[in-house]
Parts: sequence; structure tokens; C-alpha cells
Amino acid sequence: MSEFSNDPVMPASEPVSFFQTWINALTKPNEQTYARMAVSPEANANKAYLWVFLASFVNFVIAMLVQGVIMQNMMNQFGGDFGDLGASLGGSVIAVICGAPISAAFSVLFFAITVAIVQWIAKMFGGQGNFNQLSYVFGAILAPFMLVSSVLTLFAAIPYVGFCFSGIALIAGIYILVLEVIAVKGVNHFGWGQALGSLFLPFVLIGFLCACLILFVVGGLMALGPTIGDVFSTINQSLGGY
Repeated sequence: MSEFSNDPVMPASEPVSFFQTWINALTKPNEQTYARMAVSPEANANKAYLWVFLASFVNFVIAMLVQGVIMQNMMNQFGGDFGDLGASLGGSVIAVICGAPISAAFSVLFFAITVAIVQWIAKMFGGQGNFNQLSYVFGAILAPFMLVSSVLTLFAAIPYVGFCFSGIALIAGIYILVLEVIAVKGVNHFGWGQALGSLFLPFVLIGFLCACLILFVVGGLMALGPTIGDVFSTINQSLGGY
């Protein structure tokens, strides 16, 4: 049963900056917050795509630079002439220039597909929202989280202390999942069960299909095992005759 009020949700009377929208999305986790964001005149998928692209770009850049520094430190610990830090960072910069836009584009594509599936299932459960609204709200949640994750990646590179920040990143990820459930509920104006189903059912189905595919491949290899063994045995015998 939904606890969401049936009263119409009014958008903000004045335009809200994207930064304030992000702050509201992360620090005011309630249905009314996301419902109000969904009916905002600025709620559209293109804006969410831009946020996700830029946040993913920054995340990739920082991750690659941190990885370059970590690899250089590991090489220095093992000794030997592996080059200097500048060469390592130079390689990371090249990887960033080539890989960051591609990684960001794939992030946007995955984001759009995920939101489309979630909203499609939400519609099946009687949801009242639409793709543009859910994209905008999800983008306001995910984009700042990706930027925060970039900062945590920097701290995670610190020896010994990094484990603590890895734990913080895990807790933050769980918090984002909770926000997404609330966002689906607020945008679509239905109950908790429908919100949980809309968000997690796609992942359950994907996991089930992957498990079936793995079992099919493993079963096929096991069934073909004797045949493959006979083929290799025949080849070995043929080679032994020479």
C-alpha cells in the first residue's frame, strides 16, 4: 500500500541551480523531494545525460591518474629501472585522453538503458512517472555520488588508510541504492513494494539470465568433453605416428 499523498505536487516557484538540485537529492531523501524535482520544468533526460557524462569523465580521469601513481610506487618497491613518475603519469594522461570520453559515453548509455528498464517496469506496476522525470532525478543522485567517489578514490590510494575509505565508499553505495528506491517511489507515486520491484527486478532477471547462460555453456562443455577428448587423442596418435 502506498503512503504517498495523492495531493498534486507543485514544482519550485523559482529555478533551482544544478548544485542545489544535487544537494537536495542527496541530503533530503524523501518522496516529496524527488516528486517535486520530477515535475520541475527543468526535468529532462538530456540534462541528466550531461551530468552523468561529466561526472563519469572526472571519475575516469582521477581513477587513471591514481592507478598510474600506485603502479609507479609498486615498481619502485620492487626496485629496478622502471622509469620515473613523470613517465607513469604521461602514460596515464594518454590513457585518459583516449579512454575518458569513451568511458563516459558508455556510462551514459548504460544509465539510459537502466532508467528505461526501471521506468518500464514501474509503468507495469502502475507508476505515474515517465522516463524524463526518472532520468533527471536519478542523474541528480548519481552524478554527485560519482564525483564523491572520485575523491574517495584519491584517499583510497593512501597506504593502510585506503581500507577505511573503501569501507566508506561501500556504505555510500548502499545509501545511493536507498535513495534510488525512494526516488522511484516518489516519481511514480506508488508503494514501497512496487518501488523495490521496479529497481531490483531488472538486476534479478539479468542475474538469472547470466546464470542460465553460464550453466548452458558449462553443461555444453561437459557434454562435449568426451568428444573433444577423443579428437585430441586422435591428433596425438596421428602425431605419434610420425
